[in-house]
Amino acid sequence: MIRALRSLCVVTLSAACSVVLAQNVKITSLGSHTGELCNRDRATILEDPTGVRILYDAGQTVTGADDPRLGRIDVVLLTHAHGDHIGDQKLKAFEAGTCESPQLVSAAPNSTTAEIAAAKNSALIVIAPLGAFLGRKIETIRGKPTPLCPQTGEELTAPFAAPCLATVQTGGTCVVKASGASKGVEIVSVPAAHDSALPIALLSEAERKAVEADNVTFEMGPPIGYVIRFTNGLVLYLTGDTGIHSDMQTVARDYYKANLVELNFGPNAINPEGAAYAVNTLIQPASVILTHVNEGATSGGKVKPGTRSAAFIAQVKGRPVYPALSGKTMEFDGGGKCVAGC
Repeated sequence: MIRALRSLCVVTLSAACSVVLAQNVKITSLGSHTGELCNRDRATILEDPTGVRILYDAGQTVTGADDPRLGRIDVVLLTHAHGDHIGDQKLKAFEAGTCESPQLVSAAPNSTTAEIAAAKNSALIVIAPLGAFLGRKIETIRGKPTPLCPQTGEELTAPFAAPCLATVQTGGTCVVKASGASKGVEIVSVPAAHDSALPIALLSEAERKAVEADNVTFEMGPPIGYVIRFTNGLVLYLTGDTGIHSDMQTVARDYYKANLVELNFGPNAINPEGAAYAVNTLIQPASVILTHVNEGATSGGKVKPGTRSAAFIAQVKGRPVYPALSGKTMEFDGGGKCVAGC
């Protein structure tokens, strides 16, 4: 069921730029090992033809705000509070450890998400309870409160003088618009079937002591995915962590008409058969990007036989599946076809 939209914001990049529509969307994975799809890989950079740059689920395979692969980040998205998404740990160093087991160090108490948003002066487009939690983390980093993104009419103007919050409920929409563009990038939060429990390491000492005795933690509102409509016509469905659910068809396919899906393939949520059914029957995109595989899926950039990833790809019919290889930029046209870097 599509819930009522509860928020609408338009972000305009004030810096002068040359706006050329009907070009390609650039999608780049930030993983632990260059050219591979590895166990902990989650983070993705999405760049619209107008120059709007979005970080999706910073996770554990960045080195923090100093990661040179990040560049300018206008918007930060986060699907839920699990440590491998919010970033309770970060890479010790590039290529450290193996693809199956990269070497990580603690990112507590702040998280990679809060650290990056604070350093990049990004707008956080997240579910409201997560926004409140991350806003306080950013306040601790900067020593001043994290405001709502400044708004004039229906527009939010970037670059921002400080990081800010543009929180939504499930179904909420923000439109990120570059200066001089006739259209903006529409970002919609959509349902996911999972949970959103915070890592204990990111809680304050007092809260950790309160919950450890009972082995519980805090839920940060509902988990979500995102549908993003780019200015070239591409409609990308970011599933987030989720099992199969009917909104994959009714919301992502029927209503938003997603023609590209970035599929999270964690084994605690979905198996190869279920993931293939979601792609072949429910979503029916033109192309698929495979991520969040929880295994060392590739060697030399090729999917390894006998992996869960290989089993899924073998069952997908009539559309290409691209593993999200770290550092490799793929370009997609408005119809969901990969036209470069494939």
